[in-house]
Amino acid sequence: MRTRVKICGLTRSQDVRAACQLGVDAVGFVCHPASPRYVPPEALASLAREVPAFVTPVLLFVNAAAGQVERALRAVPHALLQFHGGEAPDDCARYARAYVRAVAIDEGVDLLDWEQRYPTAAALLADAPSAAFGGSGRTFDWGHLPAQERRSRPLILAGGLRAFNVGAAIRAARPFAVDVSSGVETQPGIKSEALMRDFVAAVRGSDAETDLV
Repeated sequence: MRTRVKICGLTRSQDVRAACQLGVDAVGFVCHPASPRYVPPEALASLAREVPAFVTPVLLFVNAAAGQVERALRAVPHALLQFHGGEAPDDCARYARAYVRAVAIDEGVDLLDWEQRYPTAAALLADAPSAAFGGSGRTFDWGHLPAQERRSRPLILAGGLRAFNVGAAIRAARPFAVDVSSGVETQPGIKSEALMRDFVAAVRGSDAETDLV
């Protein structure tokens, strides 16, 4: 089984092009103004033009007003939505678009409960708790995640992933996809093509090892 790869927090056209040339499955744009990786609405369309067919653009929001989400969707009409704040199920589903619901995995948090609460989510994204709502560079205990056979929704694994640990993360969690941001950066929002290449290669290497087992 091939693990999908999403690179999030992109802010520059050259980084979007490089990520897509490396064969990633999705690229993420942060629409949360408090983030150092924030992409204002007027810049979204130009970044999205660098995304080829069959690569999914993802727009990330944190407790955004409906008008902000709708404006971003006008700039990137074929985007997937990703919600990281306190959005209720109806808030996520109101746009009639496929969406991902982020879950901060901490003691006492059960991903299966979130599956029940967000039955319309295309996937759940498991991340480390962070006041910054992602991009913290911190991992969490992958042992807190339910086993693959118990999950009913696709799992996207995030939180402190890098080339050196993503293979172990995939073996531990068996996710549908992995999501990286700070782990391929030289500074917030500025990606390194070499780090992105190493990350994608590590994911592909882990998949190849799994196929041999």
